[in-house]
Amino acid sequence: MPLASLRPSPLVEQATSHLREQIASGEWPVGTRLPGENALAKTLGVGRSTVREALRALAGAGLVRARQGSGVFVIAAEPAEDWPVRLRRAAIADVYEVRMMVETQAARLAARRRTDEDVAAIEAALEARARAAAGDDAAFVDADIALHAAVVAAAGNPVLTDLFAEFAPALRERLVDLVELLRLRDHDREPGHESHAALVRAVRDGDGDTAASVLEAELRQTLAHLR
Repeated sequence: MPLASLRPSPLVEQATSHLREQIASGEWPVGTRLPGENALAKTLGVGRSTVREALRALAGAGLVRARQGSGVFVIAAEPAEDWPVRLRRAAIADVYEVRMMVETQAARLAARRRTDEDVAAIEAALEARARAAAGDDAAFVDADIALHAAVVAAAGNPVLTDLFAEFAPALRERLVDLVELLRLRDHDREPGHESHAALVRAVRDGDGDTAASVLEAELRQTLAHLR
């Protein structure tokens, strides 16, 4: 597939697209050294700065990598997926298994490290979950996730907090579908109230083992529905 000169428009985007097509088509297989900036600029009819920006975009997508003194090499034929994209594409049961491992340990840490402010935030989130029972399924799921997020935040580990934030969008979408499909709130507008209240008590009382076991049991029950 020969390269063609580009029309003036968003030149960086066009250059990136053309170079990506060359890689995806196999014209430049993985391991191939790309032509130099001057050669690419001449072939595409753009300046070297445009080529440089396009190569930077390809590197950001995980397609190429510069090697000092050697040039730019193709390292993948397809762009790497962002973590949130991979989570949305993953089977929800797989996501939930990881969530269970992360959250049970977070609950154990939260019981050890929670501050008075953390306890107040968790108790407020439990009350908000109870109020959300009067709303629709999406509102209830949002309030449920907010309570879990408050417990994770109380663990005092910003990596755990960020990791849960990555899971949350994929969890929310699938949980709303699950609640609606199985009509889980037809007979109980606030499912899981007792277990969530027990979780909050355990964290407040500094009982890490109980916090972890209560949360694991709750999440396993949901996982059984998902399977």
